Amino acid sequence: MANERRVRLPAVAGMFYPGDRTALERSVRELLAAANAHPLPQPPAALVVPHAGYVYSGPIAARAYRTLAPFAQRYRRVALFGPSHFVPFRGLAVPASRAFATPLGEVPVDEDARARLRSLPFVRESDAPHEPEHSLEVQLPFLQLVLPGRPVLPIACGEADPEEVAAAMERAVEAEETLLLVSTDLSHYYDWATARRLDEETARAVESLRPEALGPDSACGRVPLRGLLVWAAGHGLEPVRLDLRNSGDTAGDRSRVVGYGAWAFLPPADSRRAPSGTTAGAGLR
Repeated sequence: MANERRVRLPAVAGMFYPGDRTALERSVRELLAAANAHPLPQPPAALVVPHAGYVYSGPIAARAYRTLAPFAQRYRRVALFGPSHFVPFRGLAVPASRAFATPLGEVPVDEDARARLRSLPFVRESDAPHEPEHSLEVQLPFLQLVLPGRPVLPIACGEADPEEVAAAMERAVEAEETLLLVSTDLSHYYDWATARRLDEETARAVESLRPEALGPDSACGRVPLRGLLVWAAGHGLEPVRLDLRNSGDTAGDRSRVVGYGAWAFLPPADSRRAPSGTTAGAGLR
């Protein structure tokens, strides 16, 4: 029974972000307050955000969430796609847990969205990939403050074709007013100048909707990111760059950095309207 499902406990509280409720809320609010919002003409259908420790990628993620904040009332749920860093498997995995906990409280898992995705042949229901995974968890405190009370569907991505991920995204947005969120970092462990060059190449691939241009060194979350680009191209969405930096710009040594980017995906300029159904805005009304 759904009400007998367990709660997935945080794996990286106290490491990637503060483990104390008061300290965590203060940290997220300070990151949001310091971030400059990128004005958008309408609610994004999807966001791409990074997922490292808050001291490193928090300012980049905060800019995406600060940009989203004016449209908060337009969303009822979030479908959150991120890579499985620790558990290898084929396909996508939705959790069996009924909720994900952070120091700020529990975030309910959207039962209807889980059932819709579970019907796809390449989607399994398993807590194993979610247990140690930080790429999805670190988004939750931001969502708890920017979109409070909304259920989420965390989706861990193993080895999957872009078309499979895009099909899962299409299934997720069958429910109106769903935000798609892809969690990924960019280049890993190059020097600052090299990372800047490589991440700019990745940004151009994202902004031209070219999933084939994203290789193993482009992004640790290339599986969900490539799927998003296929899905976005199918709906005529336009990527908008919100931020592109690396850990050498925020808190790290410039000799060995990790890249971070944030993007919003909007309907094309000639159709600036609140999207609905299976049109370019993925279930928003």
